[in-house]
Amino acid sequence: MTKRRFFVLGLVYLLSANLCFTQSLVVADSVRVSLPELFVWADTACVTMRLSASAVCAANEGVLQARSQLFPRVGVSVSGSYIGDAVLMDRNFSARGTTTVILPGVGAQCVDNGLQPTPHWGNSFVFEVSQVIFTGGALKAGVELAKLNERIAELDMAKNRQEIRFVLVGYYLDLVRLANRRRVVAQHLAQTAQVLQLMRARESEGVVLVNDLIRYELKYKQLQLSDVQLSEAENIIGHQLRTLLHRPDCVLLPDTQALRATFTTFDASLPESIWQMCAGDSNLDIRQAMLAVDVADKQVKVVRAASLPKVALVARDELFGPYTSDLIPVDANVNAWFVGLGVNYDLSSIWQNRHAIRKAKATREVARWQAETARERVDNDIHAAYSRMLTAGIEIETQRKQVELAARNYNTMLSRYSNDLALLTDLLDASAVKLQADMALVAAEIDWLYYYYQLKFFSHTL
Repeated sequence: MTKRRFFVLGLVYLLSANLCFTQSLVVADSVRVSLPELFVWADTACVTMRLSASAVCAANEGVLQARSQLFPRVGVSVSGSYIGDAVLMDRNFSARGTTTVILPGVGAQCVDNGLQPTPHWGNSFVFEVSQVIFTGGALKAGVELAKLNERIAELDMAKNRQEIRFVLVGYYLDLVRLANRRRVVAQHLAQTAQVLQLMRARESEGVVLVNDLIRYELKYKQLQLSDVQLSEAENIIGHQLRTLLHRPDCVLLPDTQALRATFTTFDASLPESIWQMCAGDSNLDIRQAMLAVDVADKQVKVVRAASLPKVALVARDELFGPYTSDLIPVDANVNAWFVGLGVNYDLSSIWQNRHAIRKAKATREVARWQAETARERVDNDIHAAYSRMLTAGIEIETQRKQVELAARNYNTMLSRYSNDLALLTDLLDASAVKLQADMALVAAEIDWLYYYYQLKFFSHTL
């Protein structure tokens, strides 16, 4: 045995011992779960879903805020003040001399300039109600725009749910793939151990060469190393899955029986047109793109409304005192009210808002083309996934036949080697072909499931 072989065998033993030691330290509860159960957990535990739920709540409040703009506006103002002495001055800003003023019912009078007797304590109470009557459709379009944003937020949440579920599918299928590979490796380990036992018995009889025994022992250790590597890969994927679901204290095991039931429940003859039709109705990217067109259309209406007058009904009641608008103040409270229409029209918007309207229309056209692009992209994704799934189904049937032939060839070589009718290299080749065929079958089955769930993801029916 060369130094290199001693080094490889020693490394394998160290890795095996380290794995056993690590597994002895980890104590966790094992839970066997199906994909639907993982989906339910993710809906409540995933941080992304909580974030999406908060965004939906914010959008709901946005709708209520937009609707509140349709209600009357009510304002109340109360103030108290101290009024200083009024100073009468002539046109040269001099407080000396007199000024001739005309008093109602009295006529022209001369009044001394300077400080004038003035009531000092003032009060004011104003109550005003206004109701918008016409804004060119801006308020109504604002409410509809808020509803569309709320719907977009809900679709974002549903889309995030689909994306998280597809990530879970990837982790779940990886765990199943690794578990199936470990099962295949365990079967080959058992077969190799039986062959080693036969070879050691024949070595004592002097029939088997020491070099042949060493080569088969090396193969056994390589299988053990593969099992260690698969176990570590399972540990990594399991940790990522537990982190996503916020369940760090339990080991999640896939329910392979429920997963295999997918093979029997799915109708492989389901035409691609059904999937395309389902995607056209359910795909969230398409629905969001169509909503974006509606949003752009509402934006055009909002921008156009800026070029129209605003009309509102106004009612106001004001109680104030003293009355200081005349030269001689009146130390009394005065109550006045009015009801009328208010019109506000920015004439400059006729030429200034022109480019904003054109921009909004161009944005709407972009949204329409983006919706068409989304349809084409989903159509291509569905077609590609469906074709790959059909190919994977054919590959499964092919690999099953190859597994059958490889097992028959291995059993034949083992029987011939036991009767000294074949070389060890023939047995090693047959064992390698059988291992490759078993692994290929496992990969083909998982690939089929992956493409099936990929179809459901593209149609957003996970």
